[in-house]
Amino acid sequence: MAGTDSSRAGREEDGPIVVLVQPQLSENVGTAARAMLNCGLTRLRLVAPRDSRLSERAVAAASGAHRVLEAAEVFATLPEAIADCRRVYASTARPREMVKRILTPRRAAQELRAATAAGERVALLFGPERTGLVNDDLSLADTIVSVPLNPAFASLNLAQAVLLLAWEWHQAGDATPPEELPMGDTRPATRGELLNFFARLEAGLEEGGFFQAEDMRPHMMRNIRNAFERAQLTEQEIRTLHGIVYALRKAPPSPGRPRRRERSDAPSA
Repeated sequence: MAGTDSSRAGREEDGPIVVLVQPQLSENVGTAARAMLNCGLTRLRLVAPRDSRLSERAVAAASGAHRVLEAAEVFATLPEAIADCRRVYASTARPREMVKRILTPRRAAQELRAATAAGERVALLFGPERTGLVNDDLSLADTIVSVPLNPAFASLNLAQAVLLLAWEWHQAGDATPPEELPMGDTRPATRGELLNFFARLEAGLEEGGFFQAEDMRPHMMRNIRNAFERAQLTEQEIRTLHGIVYALRKAPPSPGRPRRRERSDAPSA
């Protein structure tokens, strides 16, 4: 999905270090870097990668996140890669016979946020594509992170796993409102503008013979008002609706039905 806009300010934080242990494919390293930058993470460490982090395939797969690859650090062993970290969280899908806490990504993200806020350096470990982290790797971690997926098919590729945990990290500190209604150059209609439109619409409907049963008129108008209320109309939309009503009331009347003369000072759309 396209979504890169270099003119907008990014939100990058001093978040967890992503550690990829023995990644086998350059493309996976590149897509993992892309997933990291999507969520504002930039610190990548590679443990004994098979190919160069700056290979042509890795850079192409990063799709613009090449600077994460350029700044990535390479280590020969996992202990070296995490030696300066205070906390280490390891991602794995397979159950292990270890007495070690297992967290969901959401819970892990909350802890990681608290740890980084306290000035601690933390790391997220991801294993090789084919085998994942081995027990010796997991024994070096404080905590295991397991994604609650379909238990019969919980396999993720490397970039998916990185994106899931990075996304939860990003969401744990994101203040985006759950719903927005961009207005552009207009504004929400005021209550007075709505009531004025409803009155004019009702007059037009009456003139056109819409209310064939007078006792049903209040109920029908409530339904009409509710329908327009749900639309969250803008000031410009109200003006357009006034123009529509004006145009309809100027239309030739049905045979045998006289039509009142419309005022010439009607609002324009």
